[in-house]
Amino acid sequence: MPDTSLTSAAAGFADRTLADLATSLPGATAVFRRSKLDFCCGGQITLAEAVAGKQLALAELESELAAIAAQGGTPPSAESTVALIELIETRYHAVHRRELPELIRLARRVEAVHKDKPDVPRGLADLLEQIATELDSHMQKEERVLFPIMRRYGQATLAQPIAAMLADHEDHGALLRELETLTDSFAPPAGACTTWRALYSGGSKFAEDLVQHIHTENNLLFPRFTH
Repeated sequence: MPDTSLTSAAAGFADRTLADLATSLPGATAVFRRSKLDFCCGGQITLAEAVAGKQLALAELESELAAIAAQGGTPPSAESTVALIELIETRYHAVHRRELPELIRLARRVEAVHKDKPDVPRGLADLLEQIATELDSHMQKEERVLFPIMRRYGQATLAQPIAAMLADHEDHGALLRELETLTDSFAPPAGACTTWRALYSGGSKFAEDLVQHIHTENNLLFPRFTH
């Protein structure tokens, strides 16, 4: 017999926003990412609206989310502001700064060694350098200005500086889309060398991390300081 409890739980998901589901259900972001649903900068639309026009089955997504909800777990929105900032700085800022230089090095090598191959990702190293530069500037603004204010004044209204950060996030999202297009969603061609495969594996992880990073700020941290 079908699990009627899961069917009942799934009934309300269609009308909830992607941001709400992402913040309240640990694991929902993996479902959205796999389905190419933008829960970060585009998270204010409902699940039903997000799948409209896409070749996605709403009922299947609802069932997946219901199964996640049945597993329980602490929603990420339960973290304190200080804990969220600590998570962002250690899990995302520090990791981006550590991983991007190596990705740039690998991209330079792949582009040089395989320059005559038609499927080489020409311009990938330059794109990664642009991402690294813009991302580091953004993170420094948060670390030096925004986060200290948030730590000190937990109830402050910071609509203007947060609007600037959100605009940066839109730019980061556009660069991520360029990255995925250039690398065919990080799918190495048949016969790709180990360096090429390592580059795409690392690039895929970076993209996943950056999406989660933006989601954590846009949908968990920033709303605490804009209302």
